[in-house]
Amino acid sequence: MDKLRSMEVFVTVVDQGSFTAAADAFEISPVMVGKHIRALETRLGAQLLTRTTRRQSLTEIGRQYVDQCRAILAQISAAETGAEAMRATPRGKLKITAPVSFGSEWISPAMTEYLARHPEVSLDLNLNDRLVDIVEEGYDAAVRIGVLEDSSMVARALRPYRMLICAAPAYLERHGTPRTPEDLAHHECLDFMQWSHQVRWRLKGQLGANSVRESRFRSNNGHALRIAALHGFGIVMQAEMLLAKEIEAGRLVAVLQDYVPVARPMHLVYSRDRQPTPKLKTFIDFMLARFGAG
Repeated sequence: MDKLRSMEVFVTVVDQGSFTAAADAFEISPVMVGKHIRALETRLGAQLLTRTTRRQSLTEIGRQYVDQCRAILAQISAAETGAEAMRATPRGKLKITAPVSFGSEWISPAMTEYLARHPEVSLDLNLNDRLVDIVEEGYDAAVRIGVLEDSSMVARALRPYRMLICAAPAYLERHGTPRTPEDLAHHECLDFMQWSHQVRWRLKGQLGANSVRESRFRSNNGHALRIAALHGFGIVMQAEMLLAKEIEAGRLVAVLQDYVPVARPMHLVYSRDRQPTPKLKTFIDFMLARFGAG
């Protein structure tokens, strides 16, 4: 016997005053109602009801137990109502993780608009360049750059992650403009510490080995390298989304445009769920509308 269903039948018997009325309420036979009551009594090792030919009444244990059953069933009803509400309206906390540069430059400003549209949703945005295990660490979704290895996740394509190479006008005036990757041997190149040795300043169409000299300025943060470039210290290679506004304003000048590395894929990934919550579904729709591959 299902214990919760037996509790529901027992409470209905007490409220309706008879097995027959409870049977009608659940569309079962009075005999089945009796089986539910006996199942509870067997489990508890105590009698819940006393019955005569004219009436039935609760035992002392029955009076205490029916109150506890009402409280338990009310809590279950409240939990189900809350779950149904979460399925109907975007609400609750979204936990999202994304790479530092893309997250701070683009996702963070966009999320203020998303939250304004959905006032019952709150957001935890973790910016991190490491590969986060979204299931193990409890995230709803993640932005991933590069080729995906985990096929168990749903992956929705975002616009490709393109790189640009640029420098401040003052730097180029002092040191000249590089025309080929080999020219970088004579320039200050700002190094991103997250790059492996194999991909460090590896440009498209480059002849021979990497000729970039050891950098005097290295950082694990693209914003720090951008600021160094804006101050005229050297040449920076970072994501287009991090540098585009500076180039448009003339504070940085794009160079070696024919040699920038091939754009990498970028995806929004999340766990498979046949019925994602409205908060996640609306977030996915928002991200694809704003940053989708088109």
